[in-house]
Parts: sequence; C-alpha cells; structure tokens
Amino acid sequence: MDSTIKKTAALIIATPLALGVACGTKDSTLTDKPDPTSTTTAAGGQGGTTMAPGGFNPGDGGSGGSGSGPCNPTEAEDFDGDGYSINDGDCNDCDENVNPNAVEVIAGPKKTPIDENCNDLIDEPFEPCDKDLAIDDADPLSAAKAAELCKQSTGPKDWGVVSATWVMADGLPPPQEALVNFHLGHGLLTHLGANIALRKGERMLALSSGTARNPDEPGYQPVSGFPKGYQCSHPAGFPIESSTCMGVVTGTPNDPTGVQIEVRTPSNAHGISFDFYFLTYEWPHYICSQYNDFFVALLTPPPPNQLTANISFDSQGNPVSVNNAFLEVCGCMGNPPNPCIAGMKSFTCALGNVDLIGTGFGFDYDQGGEDHAATGWLNTKAPIEPASTMSLRWAVYDSGDGVLDSTTLIDNFRWIAEAGTPTKTTPIPK
Repeated sequence: MDSTIKKTAALIIATPLALGVACGTKDSTLTDKPDPTSTTTAAGGQGGTTMAPGGFNPGDGGSGGSGSGPCNPTEAEDFDGDGYSINDGDCNDCDENVNPNAVEVIAGPKKTPIDENCNDLIDEPFEPCDKDLAIDDADPLSAAKAAELCKQSTGPKDWGVVSATWVMADGLPPPQEALVNFHLGHGLLTHLGANIALRKGERMLALSSGTARNPDEPGYQPVSGFPKGYQCSHPAGFPIESSTCMGVVTGTPNDPTGVQIEVRTPSNAHGISFDFYFLTYEWPHYICSQYNDFFVALLTPPPPNQLTANISFDSQGNPVSVNNAFLEVCGCMGNPPNPCIAGMKSFTCALGNVDLIGTGFGFDYDQGGEDHAATGWLNTKAPIEPASTMSLRWAVYDSGDGVLDSTTLIDNFRWIAEAGTPTKTTPIPK
C-alpha cells in the first residue's frame, strides 16, 4: 500500500463514550515479594540498581538518623531530618526513610520487614484499585488507577496523585469538536487479543491513535485506518529521528491521545518504573518514512543529563516509534528462520507473531494475511526526587497522516526505593 492509498482512507465518526466513575484510593503498588534483577547503567542514568517487581526495591529497614551521636529524639524535634517529628506521626525518628509520607517497602531476602509509612501495617498485601472500572471510563484518574497509580494525595505532605488530565501529545487539551473520537483513543482493558495479559491488577491503560479496544469490543474501529480528524504540535524536543533512518523527517502528529498525571512523590522514593507494550500497523511498509508513529513518556522534571523529558527508549537510544529496535513481535513468509525485511531494515521477529492474534495487528485481521508488529512487554525506569512533585505524560500519536494506527498498553507502575536509579528501557522476559 502506498502513501496515496493511505491518504484516501475515509473519516469514521464514532459514537460517544459512556462516562465511568473512579473508585478507591488505597495504595496497591508495593506488594509482590522481590525477585531481584541486576540492571546496567544507561546513558544519562545514575548507576545500577536492584529492583523488586511488585513496586519497591527491597530495603534493609533503616538507614539511621541524620543527627549526630545516639538517636534519642524528643517528641517535638525532627531528629532524622525527614520533615516529621514524633508529634507529627513519625514512628521511627531515627530513620529518614520512615515517616507518614513514606511508602511501604516490601522486604527482600534476609531483610527485616518494617512499617515505613507508620500505619501499623508491615508488607501490606496488594489490593487492586482498578477492580470495577469500565473500559470506556472517561475519568483520567481512572487511567492512573489502571496503571497502578492508586493513592491520591490529600495535601502537600501526603504523597500520591494530585491530578490527572486528558491531553494531546504536546500537553494541550483535545479540541472540543474532536472529543468523541479522542475518547475512543483511551481504554481500560483486561487483555489485548488472545495472548497479551495484564502485568498487574485487573485493568491496564491503553492509549491509541485509533481506538483503544479489542476488535470484539464496542467502539472498535480497524487499526488499518481510523483517521480521527485532529492534530497537535510535536512534544517539546520532538521529533527525534531514528539513528537508523538517515534523511527521514517525521510528519505532523495526528490523532494524539494522552494522559498527564501530577504526583507528589513519597519521601523514600528515588525512582519510578512502569511496563508498556507498543503495537503498530505501520510495519512493514512504512519503516523509515514520514509515517513514524510515536509513544512518548515525558517526565517533568526530566532526569539529569537528558536533553528531553522522554524516558522510554529502544536499545539504541531512539524514542519508541515505528522505527524502534524493540519491534520483535512480527512475522512474514519464510520467518523463521529467515528475517523479515521492512524499509530496507532486517527484523528477526524473535518473539514470533502469536501475541498479535486477536489484536487487530495480526494476520488474522489483515485482508492479505499480513502481520504487523509490536515490541512485547518493556520496562522503563527513571530517577526522581523524593518528597517532591513530578508530572508524567504518556501519549501516542500517528505521524504524517491519521491512518494505520498505533497502540500502547501501560501497566504496573512502581516506586523504587534505592538511590542511583538509571534511565533505561529493557525487554521483560516471557
């Protein structure tokens, strides 16, 4: 299919969304027992770390106070310098990582569990906060919950979500005349296709330049072409062209869908982590072209030593787009054992094409029996400042036109307790 055919796709107007209701505020991000995995330092990162998949790195239960000499605080003083005295509810004023504004750390092997957040509970069990959310829930706070950003802040000294807003990729609100189609671009899914399952909880956030739905769900339009009729500017610092696609200039963003979440960070959190899965219909015919659909994860303030706020990259340091190096869920005639050739590039399709079945991106939904491509589950981590305010924008958009859509799944947000978190994206082994 050439670009002339892409331009002739008809605009499809969809029906309005049914509004949903957000529910629950209990934190549920820190519950799995640790399965430590060593990681390497990324460009712009701050060193290696060991991380527990349930949400927080294992800790040793105390780092000691910041005062000199024996720790014997009075009830009114803040001995460990964490902003809380015993009178303020600090249950261990000898440890700066323990106070009411901390988040629970699941103790690792040979570590003693403690009550970091002073609520009289230790290693609190995981309770999903996305149990009763509708697929078309229009509350952006529900999008945060589907990704396991559960707890809402009640004030300046209470960590949690402050606000959530539906936005386009450039951070601006969607145009009023496009709201029906914009809201079809986000969904709270229990699965995608036959083989892509949740990473955590009971829902995951889906963002799409088309419709964030399974093919058998209400509101779905084929990802082979659903131009929604609106555009935005590039995010700050974008477009960033792939280093493997010389001379290519990315087109104007079309049909963007995103959410921006403002969060007060826990006093003992030094990093964040989340999982995502990128699928695109642009593969194989539009690799290294202007039709370079993107997924961006923009963290403000950005990590040190980075030129942009984007924290999700491929293995070659390129943003996650149609041209990213993690596109390993795919297939073609003769593969395996032969690689697939797309846009003068070779793809081993090492993860096969099974995950594409039932998603709309696989051969089973293509009239010519052709597979498209995806990354498999990836994990991004990045450093943050404890006891501060951060903003995280997740967004997906078409480039150059509004057809041949791309979708990203986001799930399993976690806090990282250990300092020295790198900025890095890595594949999650099956």
